[in-house]
Amino acid sequence: MAHKTFTTIKPQYADTDMMGVVYHANYLKYFELGRTEFIEEAGFSYVEMEEAGYFAPVYDVHATYKQALRYGDNATISTWITLNDGIKTVYTYEIHNQHGVLCISGYTTHVIVKKDTFRPVPFKRAFPDWYQKYVQLMDQQS
Repeated sequence: MAHKTFTTIKPQYADTDMMGVVYHANYLKYFELGRTEFIEEAGFSYVEMEEAGYFAPVYDVHATYKQALRYGDNATISTWITLNDGIKTVYTYEIHNQHGVLCISGYTTHVIVKKDTFRPVPFKRAFPDWYQKYVQLMDQQS
């Protein structure tokens, strides 16, 4: 079973369109909330990464919309990693509403780059402890 984090959110009115449905681009913000929680539960932080002179930009994003998430709903973001090859990390997400209905699923792929040059560097070289923690979490999923 996958090692997952669970983040509870309540979509804000400003997150919705004229129909009261969460605007599609705002799901990327929800993915980020789930990813940040996952990273923090693993014992790391984006702030520490940036202070060390690196960024982890999104290289690729994919989202499949299944059911509308609306203003007033309560939702849970499930986040886990599905790839950690030392270069790329893939975080996978599912967002369910308060009734357990899957509203969206997706993933984001990240690479590590130097802040000053934006040149890619291997994750396992820049952050060996972080990389190894992800290896352990992936092993738990098997």
